[in-house]
Amino acid sequence: MRRLAALAYEQLLYAALILVVGFLTIPLLPPAPPGAHGLRVLDLPARVLSFALIFGAGAIYYVASWTGGRRTLPMKTWHLRLVRNDDTDLDGRTAVVRYLAAWIGPALALTLYVALRPHGLGAHALWLVALNFLWALVDPAGRFLHDRIAGTRIVRDRDERPPVMAH
Repeated sequence: MRRLAALAYEQLLYAALILVVGFLTIPLLPPAPPGAHGLRVLDLPARVLSFALIFGAGAIYYVASWTGGRRTLPMKTWHLRLVRNDDTDLDGRTAVVRYLAAWIGPALALTLYVALRPHGLGAHALWLVALNFLWALVDPAGRFLHDRIAGTRIVRDRDERPPVMAH
């Protein structure tokens, strides 16, 4: 439950990061044609640029947060640590591998969506977004797919102190 609570919190922070990056990239968008109303869908180059900036911002945030014994805010809140299989802190390479591996599910979902969309079945690809996390249900150690690939695991923080009870 602790990992799932931290994961939900992590997703809220990542959504906020996406909004900030999106807001900062507004000046890069071409202006709407005069008299145009409604929601505009970006052209493909702008969507690719937007995704690359979001992907890069996420990489910087997570790799910086996971290396050298550091933790993300949700990990601190829920008293979790990310360690390598030998219980040592992550180095930059391991953190990058974990971040890239975390995109396996979303990348498969997008690929399958593109393949199934012409047949009206694109929505069936949605479950693949959660593949990395569903993997924990079949993994013997209960690890997420990206942890299995990167050789990492999430553990309770050994520095966790019990709450002080007031008398």
